Amino acid sequence: MENNDSVNNESNKKIDYKEILSWIKYIASAVLIALFLTNFVIINAFIPTGSMENTIMPGNRVIATRLHYLFAKPERGDIVVFKFPDDEKTNFVKRVIGLPGETVEIKAGEVYIDGVKLEESYLKEEMRREDKGPYVVPADSYFMMGDNRNDSKDSRYWLTTNYVHKSKILGRVAFEYFPRIKWLW
Repeated sequence: MENNDSVNNESNKKIDYKEILSWIKYIASAVLIALFLTNFVIINAFIPTGSMENTIMPGNRVIATRLHYLFAKPERGDIVVFKFPDDEKTNFVKRVIGLPGETVEIKAGEVYIDGVKLEESYLKEEMRREDKGPYVVPADSYFMMGDNRNDSKDSRYWLTTNYVHKSKILGRVAFEYFPRIKWLW
């Protein structure tokens, strides 16, 4: 009888090892898929400040697609995640305002692109009556601004450059997923 018990124990151990190995394969596959998605397909961003109010509120989280700009160029009005020019370890989320070759100027709190007033229905409130610019956007670069213009550290105030090079744009924001799901394009 002892022989049968030891045979059963050995077969149970083999089954346990096979099951453990199976779980390890599933977990490793899930980790590899997640790494692939977050490094090549999507980017997750946290919004720490009110610079994008009322479009995206502080404390919310968004998903951006890295693939979008492989096939298209950023357009005015796109909300993007990019490397902050003054500290590239930090990601920023802002709206594209000025495109390559355009002149952006702020007169009495209104944004003008090549002398034409920009209509902006997404702004939180009227911008303070300030004058900035003109900013001539270099080739392959973009001028960024937050939707809450009175509380946004954007292209108007950066120290190293007032522009974001296309290579520093990580992705186009597709949707907000926390605290609720909301499409942003």
